[in-house]
Amino acid sequence: MALYSGWMMKEATRILPFDDAAIAEAARLVLAGQPVAVPTETVYGLAADATSAEAVARIYEAKGRPSFNPLIIHVSSLEDAELIGVVPATARHLLEMHWPGPLTLVVPLRAEAGIASIVTAGLDTVGLRVPAHPAMQALLRAVGRPLAAPSANASGAISPTRAEHVLKSLGGRIPLIIDGGATERGLESTIIAATGDRLRLLRRGPIDVPDAVTETRRKIEAPGQLASHYAPSKPLRCNVTEAAPDEFLVGFGDVAGDVSLSRSGDPVEAAARLFDLLHVADDAPQSRIAVAPIPDEGLGAAINDRLRRAAAPR
Repeated sequence: MALYSGWMMKEATRILPFDDAAIAEAARLVLAGQPVAVPTETVYGLAADATSAEAVARIYEAKGRPSFNPLIIHVSSLEDAELIGVVPATARHLLEMHWPGPLTLVVPLRAEAGIASIVTAGLDTVGLRVPAHPAMQALLRAVGRPLAAPSANASGAISPTRAEHVLKSLGGRIPLIIDGGATERGLESTIIAATGDRLRLLRRGPIDVPDAVTETRRKIEAPGQLASHYAPSKPLRCNVTEAAPDEFLVGFGDVAGDVSLSRSGDPVEAAARLFDLLHVADDAPQSRIAVAPIPDEGLGAAINDRLRRAAAPR
């Protein structure tokens, strides 16, 4: 239980009916760096501030997610989406038809957007959605920030369509669930990529896909795909306590390294810093990367899963 830090050791998960008071409390928690469960028109989402790496790391901590996948960012409008990603003209007709609604669009990420790298799993693309549910829209307005929000269930569990589903899966791991009743769609959003010269289907969902959209199974770009994704360009070695002369060492805990994921050995801090420090290591003059041992439990298991993927032969 040591990995579940902070409030999780102190209080049970609360359920509040969707109203102005519930949104105000949810906004307070989100701005304090905590994830909260909130209904959307698809399934219940576990929402956290997409500009805070540690807040997003707590999503993974709560879900017990075995690997870091790109997370969908929820925003209140197309105008807000365009502050984060580059939306091409080829996709605008889809957005006009389906936003707000259960459509996620993957587009190039704007470098100045301020989105935490853990949200995109180190990629230069981002998945954006304008939800239709009044609870998620109210929370977006209350916090004034984009929200990363995967489904509000433990990793591998059935996606939640009611507040009681969330409580069964994540009770004791998150501070608050907003109860907005049963979700309308009950199926995660359709995901379409608009990152090249054509639109590509990445995940099927509630939206009927036009014939002009081609289906793809390339490298991972969004939730629901199975291939590996961001890895450094250099060889990477795991579980290293002493680096070789040609290695840049990413430390953890007692292993200081050239940089450290967390000098205190905090897995939330380590998850929050993971992708940023892999980029730092990739840009360092050393020809190889080494990473200190990380306990393979809880959130540490998710970090190690990503590192093993990055270390795999390519």
